[in-house]
Amino acid sequence: MKIASAQIESKVGDIKENLIKHLEMIDIAAQNKANLICFPEMSLTGYCREEGRELAIKESDEEIIKLKEKAKADNIIIVVGAPIEIDDKLYIGSFILNPNGELEIYTKQYLHLGEEVYYSSSFDYNPTIQIADEKIAFAICADIDSPQHPIDAKRNECTLYLPSIFFSKKGIDKGLHLLSKYAKENSFSVLMSNYSGELWNMEAGGKSSFWDKNGEQIAELPPNEQGLLILEKQQNNWTKKILVKEENALQQKI
Repeated sequence: MKIASAQIESKVGDIKENLIKHLEMIDIAAQNKANLICFPEMSLTGYCREEGRELAIKESDEEIIKLKEKAKADNIIIVVGAPIEIDDKLYIGSFILNPNGELEIYTKQYLHLGEEVYYSSSFDYNPTIQIADEKIAFAICADIDSPQHPIDAKRNECTLYLPSIFFSKKGIDKGLHLLSKYAKENSFSVLMSNYSGELWNMEAGGKSSFWDKNGEQIAELPPNEQGLLILEKQQNNWTKKILVKEENALQQKI
């Protein structure tokens, strides 16, 4: 079993260019035979608030159709973020695209202060997926500020926790501490995806990471680089591969 976390720079509203970056990362993950790749919060649109309804992504949109085709062609589960409109309500969500053509949606349950002006929260869209012997739960950014969120994932017998976040350089170390703590307390592995670069008038913190069920950090990307973490599970042990973007190509970093 292999899973991947993509750390990218997204530009708010430039969905076409953001999609190109997604497809590049998916290509590399698929070449490394990953079963799943996850991206940061609102990765397709870039993190936004007041623009959310204008930039909302629907299942029928060209970008999602292309990603569904990509999931099928490369036999990989793709987890991407965007504002999602459901029954006239706007959510911060993740599209979970399966190789068999099925699409599921996760919606952010706990909002940052100020997000409630533009977005609704919901506990109704909370799917889990199974890969080999791992049951996977999803989270988006401020979800991890609530200890109840990982507790609920554990109660649902999940063994792998996937937060897609947008944490700044100022806040990322707190996020890393929380996720290590949650991994140890709930005895599950954690794969987190964050942005690099500037977004929403602040510097993203990067440091996309993976922790084992003991809370030990196995892999971390640099704070300022676009890149890809690939984790492989053999029996009960995880091994890492770290790829960092250099001169428009991903290079392995020891």
